[in-house]
Amino acid sequence: MIEFVLGESDMVDVRFAVSPLNELTLSLRVLKNPAKYPLHLPWARGIRDVDAEVLLALSTGRGWTPDFLSPRPTTPFTRIEDEFAALRETSTRTMRRDFRALFGGVPDVLRDRHRVLGALESYWHTALSGQWDRMRAVLEADIAHRGRAMAQHGLAVMLSGISERITFKSPVVQVRIAGAPPRRVEAGGHGLTLVPSVFARRTAVPVDPGAPPLLIYSARGAGTVWETGRCRGPEALAGVLGQVRADLLAELAQPRSSTDIARRTGVTTSAVNQHLRALRDAGLLTSQRHGRSVVYARTELGDALISHKVERGSEAAEPLFART
Repeated sequence: MIEFVLGESDMVDVRFAVSPLNELTLSLRVLKNPAKYPLHLPWARGIRDVDAEVLLALSTGRGWTPDFLSPRPTTPFTRIEDEFAALRETSTRTMRRDFRALFGGVPDVLRDRHRVLGALESYWHTALSGQWDRMRAVLEADIAHRGRAMAQHGLAVMLSGISERITFKSPVVQVRIAGAPPRRVEAGGHGLTLVPSVFARRTAVPVDPGAPPLLIYSARGAGTVWETGRCRGPEALAGVLGQVRADLLAELAQPRSSTDIARRTGVTTSAVNQHLRALRDAGLLTSQRHGRSVVYARTELGDALISHKVERGSEAAEPLFART
């Protein structure tokens, strides 16, 4: 059992954050054990031209990864450029300490820090940067949902909604993680940071027993990130709303940002925003701003008006990575 003890100041310092580097790190589990992550296979099968030897060596068979690759976000929406800059400042001593904590030593393939850091940056640009807008939209929508739950029902209900393995009995957050040594951590004014993830199957915490309270958890709607094809609403609905607005409403089977919708539909962002505002004003959508993005989601009325089928693309070729 992992226990985080929250003081009075920590109780009012429960924050959510999005971290692209944390997503990169958690995605290494998919590469290591793809059979355990069937929802992400459509993405994994398209990965090419990366340093697979390094990437596969960075996680254990149980999916644990070095703490220096899962930093505690300092802002709600961290940029990958800033996280890579901080990663390059990480000392070799810290990297090797984290390797020893996981592997009992430093694997030969991970001894060259420049190769490790280069492999991670190349992997981001090859496998994840092109998918980040849609991933971030799912993460931001999850944060909006959890924030509403906390405001309406309190911290205990919100945390139990994240996972049945998390309970809150004031002032202690208890997390049950299989295989993790029990520990009790005093928050000590650091608050509690919650990081939703597309790639997390279950709740994760730092390996370092002295690290400030951090929970990484599976975001709602994560399994739909890799859906392909156009979503088409009924012709009757198009006759009422117009084809463009009917298609946009159908695209929102999961919450998405206007930028992501524009990319998926081929409609300009300005036109998409105009149509989405009209659908929102009609009570078919809700909108919530997160940083520079506005995330739209269907209301119950919007769901009632639309039913759709997803035309999936053909299976991609087998991935570069050997199955382990």
